[in-house]
Amino acid sequence: MGINSGIRNIAIIAHVDHGKTTLVDALLKQSRVFRDNEQVAERVMDSGDLERERGITILSKNTAIFYNGIKINIVDTPGHADFGGEVERVLNMVDGVLLVVDAFEGPMPQTKFVLRKALERKLKPIVVINKIDRPEIRIDEVNDEILELFMELDADDEQLDFPVIYTAAKAGISKKSMDEEDQDLKPLLETIVKEIPAPEGELDAPLQMVVTTLEADEYVGKIAIGRVQRGKIKGGETVALMRDGEISKGKVGKVFTYDGLSRVEVPEAEMGEIVALTGLAEISIGDTIADQENPEALPGIKVDEPTLSMTFGVNTSPFAGREGQFVTSRHIRDRLFKEAQTNVALRVEETDSADIFKVSGRGELHISILIETMRREGYEMQIGKPEVVYKIVDGQKLEPIEFLTVEVPQDFMGIAMESLGRRKAEMVDMTEVAGYMRINFLIPARGLIGFRSELLTGTKGNGIMNHVFHSYAPYKGDIPGRSRGSLVAFEEGTTTGYGIWNLQDRGTMFIEPNQQVYEGMIVGENSREMDIDINPCKQKHLTNTRTSSADEAIRLVPPRLMSLEQALEYINDDELVEVTPSSIRLRKVILDRTVRGRAAKNSRK
Repeated sequence: MGINSGIRNIAIIAHVDHGKTTLVDALLKQSRVFRDNEQVAERVMDSGDLERERGITILSKNTAIFYNGIKINIVDTPGHADFGGEVERVLNMVDGVLLVVDAFEGPMPQTKFVLRKALERKLKPIVVINKIDRPEIRIDEVNDEILELFMELDADDEQLDFPVIYTAAKAGISKKSMDEEDQDLKPLLETIVKEIPAPEGELDAPLQMVVTTLEADEYVGKIAIGRVQRGKIKGGETVALMRDGEISKGKVGKVFTYDGLSRVEVPEAEMGEIVALTGLAEISIGDTIADQENPEALPGIKVDEPTLSMTFGVNTSPFAGREGQFVTSRHIRDRLFKEAQTNVALRVEETDSADIFKVSGRGELHISILIETMRREGYEMQIGKPEVVYKIVDGQKLEPIEFLTVEVPQDFMGIAMESLGRRKAEMVDMTEVAGYMRINFLIPARGLIGFRSELLTGTKGNGIMNHVFHSYAPYKGDIPGRSRGSLVAFEEGTTTGYGIWNLQDRGTMFIEPNQQVYEGMIVGENSREMDIDINPCKQKHLTNTRTSSADEAIRLVPPRLMSLEQALEYINDDELVEVTPSSIRLRKVILDRTVRGRAAKNSRK
């Protein structure tokens, strides 16, 4: 066995919004990746438009810095539970983790999830308590909570002896104890080099490497990223590609390693290095790249099963093809199967209908990010109501259960508890944190559909929720769905202020004047249980008679405009979300009101 002492491989893991990406920014700046006078955007690692808009990391990113001649390969990972598949993959590439924890919030559900994965792989942890410049920090309590979390996850003695570094990533400050003077990030870098083990493996043995990430490049095709576990890999060499016992051959194009935010071409890379390879067109995530003379497979990558599914179908509304560039089932099919190659936690299945595909993922956000990405690329489609993925074990129906953490001001605790009670949630524990009540629940995954908007409404925007997959458990019984019906347009046309004004007392409108609607499109929420067909395109008839009240200015209540996630949460089983590059519309599955009425009667028999 050899040691590649010039390299350290680490992943930065944390709950969403605890400062992982900001910490990577600070490390890059202080290790002179950028010139002193260079203007650098914040969260430089969050390169995607959606990542910047939402302030979350969606895809894991690789970078590398140098400290005292040692190369530190850093992987920035997502913090949201729905992107857990990304975290699980990249942990295969590293020997240690920086567990970043907010100095006020302490460990949260996703902290527990990512730490469990790291401890299972026997990775060396360094705890980074971040945001120590916040006014209301709870350093001693957070330290105790972290130690309790390690013990709860059955960390071994070596893992329990974790070093702790205190940082304010935004200010670029770190120190080994709160009593010390503020320094730059040198204490953190020293701890990484000292505590994270250098990669171990056989340097002169035949090549072995598992592909953990795939990227697509329009010029060079697929780029396979992974860590060289054994031996060396050279540009231009022929290798064996191993998958499920089958062996094929491929020729490596170029070999790249990471330096700062750039990829640098190298003639060869050896054991312990994280590399990006071009030229392997038939490669997939989890494949082993091995020596062609002595091919030996490594274990593939296993990720948790999907828990939520939605149907993606060809847009069949009267407005189909007006706004999108890619509208056929072939376009949608090719794009979904291409996504499934690089997004390992996603599963795509064909259905009995050639125009409909079932897409399963880790959660609503996981799939809605894909939908949002596709609409920005010019795709048009219609999406069905989210459904959880059940399992049948020994004849018993099991459903996914989520571990939910809700933080609400004490005044709103009753509202949150009542709402969760209806959704079959069971309370686990409750603690008070700086005037907020932090309550943990176990709740069926289907009970979370639509809960976020209900929580925000009920707590006047003060409620915070986070959840992570817990386990499968026996079916918990029926959960009441939406209690209000839809207002459905019964003809195609352009909406008028007068038409909407006449209908406002029926419920909440989703539309504005001068908007195109069609028969079967949902234009509002009824204030009662049943659906009503309405005409928001009604014109005001002109007459010779005038009254002082008739010509008063029409006052319209502002409509409720829904985001993609809100629309997906809102719809019922007989409804769809129509998604195009410039619109999100709600519609009935059956557009014709006569046929829809007949179908509803038959279903009640």
